[in-house]
Amino acid sequence: MVIVHHQELHRSDPYVPITDRKQGFDIELMSSTSKVEHELWPLDGIDSKNSKFPCCLVWTPLPVVSWLAPFIGHVGICREDGAVLDFSVSNFVNVDGFAFGAAARYVQLDREKCCFPPNMSGHTCKQGYQHSEYGTAITWDDALRSSARNFEHKSYNLFTCNSHSFVANCLNRLSYDGSMDWNMITVVALVIIKGHWVNNMSIIRSFLPSTVVLCLGLVSVGWPFLVGLFSFSILLMGWFLLGTYCFKTLLER
Repeated sequence: MVIVHHQELHRSDPYVPITDRKQGFDIELMSSTSKVEHELWPLDGIDSKNSKFPCCLVWTPLPVVSWLAPFIGHVGICREDGAVLDFSVSNFVNVDGFAFGAAARYVQLDREKCCFPPNMSGHTCKQGYQHSEYGTAITWDDALRSSARNFEHKSYNLFTCNSHSFVANCLNRLSYDGSMDWNMITVVALVIIKGHWVNNMSIIRSFLPSTVVLCLGLVSVGWPFLVGLFSFSILLMGWFLLGTYCFKTLLER
């Protein structure tokens, strides 16, 4: 007869108390959540020759419109691999094919300033509820994919829903720099203030057409042309300012 002692049976018992299991699960969940929040893939360097700008905003002048108002242009936002996404026609978001030519200016953004919440309690921004209502993401590329799917059902309009609207939507989904107030105006300001020119040719390509138009207008029409051009720029800026800050439902963001 084999006698099994009670102590040996107790040591070999695989039973683990439920509270211990729960504590172990919570520790593992916190560890995985921390990895999602803080481990970011290293980015490749900016390669302007191949149009690769990892985690950047990119800007290029628009035909005709930028000739009359050089501060107006077309903007896109880049994935972590450097491919550009931009909204230039209705119900479609370009991927790795920047509309209206190569990028002339770029601003590289810091992913550490984004909020990637794995759950409601994982927000690093101060607008946790608002961010969740708007739509969150767990990675940079995930935010861009979500915004792209959203804009695949929107109609393009230069004055109400344009490329700046798409970029602002991406930045709000990222809660970039702790803000949920990104719009057309703030995107333009970010590019103008912090933007870097890709090369000297980009500067020429951006300002030469408007300079030629200005000179031809002054020669052929005179000062009234300059007054008209200035009035056009004021009206354009006034429209976007009023639409952004006074009639907030007028412009898409």
